[in-house]
Amino acid sequence: MKLKNSIKSIAIGSFDGVHIAHQKLISKAGAVVIIEKNCSSLTVGYKRTKYIDKPCFFYHFDKIKSLTAREFIDRLCLDFPKLETVVVGYDFGFGYKKEGDTTLLQKLFHGKVIVIPEVKYKNISVHSRIIKEFIRDGNIELANRLLNHNYSIDGEVISGQGLGKKELVPTLNLKVYNYLLPKSGVYVTKTKIANQLLPSISFLGHRVTTDGSFAIETHILDRDIGEVSGDIELEFISFIRDNQKFNGLEALKKQIEIDIQKAREIVSTRLQP
Repeated sequence: MKLKNSIKSIAIGSFDGVHIAHQKLISKAGAVVIIEKNCSSLTVGYKRTKYIDKPCFFYHFDKIKSLTAREFIDRLCLDFPKLETVVVGYDFGFGYKKEGDTTLLQKLFHGKVIVIPEVKYKNISVHSRIIKEFIRDGNIELANRLLNHNYSIDGEVISGQGLGKKELVPTLNLKVYNYLLPKSGVYVTKTKIANQLLPSISFLGHRVTTDGSFAIETHILDRDIGEVSGDIELEFISFIRDNQKFNGLEALKKQIEIDIQKAREIVSTRLQP
């Protein structure tokens, strides 16, 4: 179906993470075409629009993967009848089995093609796959620099094992789907509840000292938030320590107190205006 729009320039890509290289593409265009492969794990689905302040259009990969390179360009020109400029990354591939590259794009598209060269941060090539490696390794601070925003996940508040409030510290337990999860351990975070970001400390991993089950839980620093339900969001700020097994609840509680104090120190030095 032909769209009735007057958009003259678009940036094309999957934009998982909407990192600093993606942002360079986006800055050169009036709108964004997102190729949705249903496998994004840094910014899932429509969440990418949170970091893009321009009109976004989703092309579902399963519906366009059989198009030849020429058919894909024809589709763009049909959907954007006023299109004059296409912005892509240097490694952009399109068409059936990625038969097209930036050279073929310049031949097939009868307009201006802007190719953004490789973007580096301190000699690190900025790619979603590299950012994912940093997140898996717990190197959240570097991942955040490449993203140009804090890595975040969201999930539904669920019932925990009940030990936190009774024996340790109160936590919100999360059920998370689809997102890439950071390395197991303890992190300084910000927890978004009802559009309010609150300093927090979060744990994810198997609760090896207690029931051994996997958990994602967050404790709001120095504030009683009462009962919370629905979805909340976690922004990861800094890695504190690896997950480890302690000799009983008392030893675990002492370590949690140490972790909380360290989180307070990081919050006071990095997160205050």
